[in-house]
Amino acid sequence: RISLIDLIPDGSTWDEIATLARAIQAAGATMLNTGIGWHEARVPTIATSVPRRAFAWLTKRLAGEVTIPVITSNRINSPDVAEAVLAEGVAAMVSMARPFLADEAFIAKARAGKAATIAPCIACNQACLDHTFGGKLATCLVNPRAAHETTLIYGPTPTPKTIAVVGAGPAGLSAALVAAERGHHVTLFDAAPQIGGQLNLAKQVPGKEEFHGLIDYYTTMLADRGVTLRLGTPATASNLTGFDDIILATGVTPRDPQIPGQDSPHVASYIDILNGSHIAGPRVAVIGAGGIGFDVAEYLVHAGTMGGGGPSADKGRAGTRRAATATPGAGGDPVAAQGGKAGAGLGQDHRMDSPRQLADERGQDAGWGELRPHHPRRPVDQPRPSPRHPRTDCGRYHRAVRRAKPPAITGR
Repeated sequence: RISLIDLIPDGSTWDEIATLARAIQAAGATMLNTGIGWHEARVPTIATSVPRRAFAWLTKRLAGEVTIPVITSNRINSPDVAEAVLAEGVAAMVSMARPFLADEAFIAKARAGKAATIAPCIACNQACLDHTFGGKLATCLVNPRAAHETTLIYGPTPTPKTIAVVGAGPAGLSAALVAAERGHHVTLFDAAPQIGGQLNLAKQVPGKEEFHGLIDYYTTMLADRGVTLRLGTPATASNLTGFDDIILATGVTPRDPQIPGQDSPHVASYIDILNGSHIAGPRVAVIGAGGIGFDVAEYLVHAGTMGGGGPSADKGRAGTRRAATATPGAGGDPVAAQGGKAGAGLGQDHRMDSPRQLADERGQDAGWGELRPHHPRRPVDQPRPSPRHPRTDCGRYHRAVRRAKPPAITGR
């Protein structure tokens, strides 16, 4: 395996990479697999915010330097993206890893023409890479059975039951699908008009558009397994009568911070902001610097609330196609910048499958591939920092909040 772009200062130049590849070929290698970035790199390379197949252009460039087959990798998580890479002659083969944790039947389903039933890797890295670097068993948020196949055995039930599942969020959806897979008769209730629960909030956050595809997968599988849906129907004692078993999966309630003034009209929760029921003003204070706080800040910046451009009409659903705007020689090209340290860059101007809006209406960088010295990032494929090394990214949001008098507070 050979690194195509180091994404760190003083990394390899393209001439060095190509020279190494030719030397490896001369030494007898019959195939080259390609890697992207060091773990220490600040540029995301495999996180969900990285566009699909974002670095495949580098594989195509290396293929022009050698005569042996070259394999491409990174953020290729569906059969159609992989097929497009091969059809365009970008690479001879495609390398995947995390998608096989999300669905071990990936290849069989693709071969059978059932790509819609493949559980998608959402590139969250939480149960695979975070676990690996923490010395834990690598598994998958989308597929909790991954690496537990010998203990989580979903065999057919000898006594089918009628089961009610209350809550169509990720937990309720998973429970309903497993119960139906085993042969039970399942009815899924939710007071909301659509499935997904808080996945519908997550998909609104820029860089998390892969959640659209996850909800699409659940929709497909509910129909495939014959689950009866009762959406827009609050669960009550009367409509839960007659079931053999009831599974409660109603999710969580946000913690009440009990801050004086939190009931003021200009105060909203993260739910209100992300579902669009409350429109934030031009200056916002976000209380809570955890994952949800950062997501809300990201959402507000891209919505124009804190100085960003207006939101695009294209929500960047996974699988949509759009033209990449970067060109050869742009920041991040290892030909122009040693180690590609100026940024990730998209390289060749070509159409690519991407779940991420690459630039907003003002032509600004989408943020996933730019090195910003003023807010160092934790490498996306390293474990989360310890309390002794607090996370310090998103500094631009902190500065924006300090400068403002907030008419709205989110994160309740």
